[in-house]
Amino acid sequence: MAVAALLLSACIAGLMKVYARRAKLLDVPNERSSHQVVTARGGGLSIAVVFLGAIIWLYVFDNFPTDAFYSLLVGGVLVAGIGFVDDHRHVSAKWRILVHLFAAVFAIVILGGFPEIQFGSKFVDMGIVGDAMAILFTIWFINLYNFMDGIDGIAAVEALSICASVLLILFVGDGGYFANLLVVLGAATLGFLIWNWPPAKIFMGDVGSGFVGFILAAIAIISSIHGNLPIWCWLILGGVFVVDSTVTLFTRVMKGEKWYSAHNTHAYQKASRRLGSHRAVTLSVLVINVGWLMPIAWLASVHKESGWWLTAGAWLPLVLISLHYRAGRPDPAN
Repeated sequence: MAVAALLLSACIAGLMKVYARRAKLLDVPNERSSHQVVTARGGGLSIAVVFLGAIIWLYVFDNFPTDAFYSLLVGGVLVAGIGFVDDHRHVSAKWRILVHLFAAVFAIVILGGFPEIQFGSKFVDMGIVGDAMAILFTIWFINLYNFMDGIDGIAAVEALSICASVLLILFVGDGGYFANLLVVLGAATLGFLIWNWPPAKIFMGDVGSGFVGFILAAIAIISSIHGNLPIWCWLILGGVFVVDSTVTLFTRVMKGEKWYSAHNTHAYQKASRRLGSHRAVTLSVLVINVGWLMPIAWLASVHKESGWWLTAGAWLPLVLISLHYRAGRPDPAN
């Protein structure tokens, strides 16, 4: 299944490159861009099509839980759908957020709400507050993935390294059907990355970035409900995207700017300008994910009682890096 997902995703992304050129579905560089060449967008549709097709196959022919299936399918179609429309013509932030909210609420309701969270030796059932936090977590993951998809390869590498890290952690335990989800998502993302590796031939687009963000958030919640991995592991593994986007957003809001308006002040964008290379930053994210975050996530999977402070410890250097690059603040005038 992994090889089929990779090859099919690569083929669809290649076809999308041709389609995007003909349909003038192009990202034209401007003063807020991190790229300098007109580039096709919407290639992330390949990830959505392959993943959704795979879960339908797993549901029909394998032992795939109904709640997980419908939460991923319906929510994924909604998020990818609004992203696909937005890639073709601008959709207001209000409508995008409403669709994201509906997808998140639907997923959490179908899954039966958010499970207990372990703090030390205590398990806390947060009830409706926990459900609300799960919905916000899902919406935030959808949007932060869109925010962080700003240089060649970074969003695909983030998703691929998260999938690979979780699979490696689960290798010691029992991944079950859950492992199949990660294999398909990782393989489909790798197929797209063939075209998106610096210098990118096509961008993921909103159809891909929003979809991947939603699927990762939903899988994280599903894994917490079914006992595969605690939510802390996912927060640790997604640390680069979570911290950069959160620090940037907080800084911009504190400065009175519209959080949803286009900008290029994320730490990773500033790092790419300072280094003069998308590849260097994307590879740095990969090194951080594999060399720093994955071992800590593994510790959090073994020592579940310590998940909260392991998450804080994993994030601290990332916060300092974001502050070092003055995330959310414009570059000093030359």
